[in-house]
Amino acid sequence: MEEPNGLLCETKSGVVADSRPLLYVEHRNLNAETELKRYFGARAVLGDQRPRQRQRQYVRSTWLTIPKISWPRYSKTGLAMKLLETRRGVQHFTFEHHREYQQVQFRFLDAVESLDPNNIVLLLQMNPYHVDSLLQLSEVCRMQEDQEMARDLVERALYSLECAFHPVFSLTSGTCRLDYRRPENRCFYLSLFKHMIFLEFCKLILSLDPETDPLCVLLLIDLLSLRAREYAFLTRMFQEWEGHRNLSQLPNFAFSVPLAYFFLSQQEELSEVERSQAQERAAHLLQGALIMFPSVLLPLLDRCSVQPDSTVASHAFFGLHTQISQPPALTQLVALYIGRTHSLWKDPGVMAWLETSVHEVLRRVEASDPAVEESAQK
Repeated sequence: MEEPNGLLCETKSGVVADSRPLLYVEHRNLNAETELKRYFGARAVLGDQRPRQRQRQYVRSTWLTIPKISWPRYSKTGLAMKLLETRRGVQHFTFEHHREYQQVQFRFLDAVESLDPNNIVLLLQMNPYHVDSLLQLSEVCRMQEDQEMARDLVERALYSLECAFHPVFSLTSGTCRLDYRRPENRCFYLSLFKHMIFLEFCKLILSLDPETDPLCVLLLIDLLSLRAREYAFLTRMFQEWEGHRNLSQLPNFAFSVPLAYFFLSQQEELSEVERSQAQERAAHLLQGALIMFPSVLLPLLDRCSVQPDSTVASHAFFGLHTQISQPPALTQLVALYIGRTHSLWKDPGVMAWLETSVHEVLRRVEASDPAVEESAQK
């Protein structure tokens, strides 16, 4: 049975599945206020802002940001977007700089070379929607710990970029591409990355160039999925991309995907069979992650303030040599994952599940399970 919106369909097993592209983005979820309302309620988020909404009648409606009445009035900047080609249902776009924007861009580069932020401020006074100037000044504000102003400048940059969109460019379809190698496109990537708080923005960045992932958002998307409780999205991504992207060879996916299955197995709205299947999948994948990346366990327990039992602490498989002998790049990926996600593993139920899997892995190591040697070679 197909829903009226044409996006949901019923599988043979009776489970309703999402038939939209994996990187489809919900327009309403690009609004930070919408996402915050889900957690804290409209009254807590909006406060006394509602009466002021009527004063913004001259501002055009946009999806990425909510224009503020404190911003300068927008006028065309000379920044535009062009459709380059359409291949196999995928549209390739690029931003382009018209003559007047190019002139401001040259003045911006001179201001950067001067190493004086005041020159960028002066440039913005004359050109309040020049994107690179807004992003550069936001970094200055961030270093000066003025986070509110830094965020405001990034939002204004996103507004300027969205005003330049091509009429058929879609933020949400997952089929529009921007080549990061083109210098004119990079400011859009950087604006989104600096503004990235929620999963939808991460999906949007990835959808612009999913093959090369120039900003490495694959190292973040699992965390944002877990925080948003979008467990089905994360497991679906793993199922669809593992074959051609080897996601299981990234520590963050190796551990976050079984964690997503574990949380799915705790959801009461699932049938008993579905919960059991999720539990089995979670246990299988977590054991595989511990075998593939044994160096994760002890640092993770340390960040969670959990003391491993004597059997685990004294076993060479999870010992210090494992951490010392791994490549530096893997050490960095493990450190990033633990630093970002350790709080998700602190839950007593999660920790008990982890403990069971650890002891099962040690049993398999002692039994010379072929998977241990295969993972070491990988």
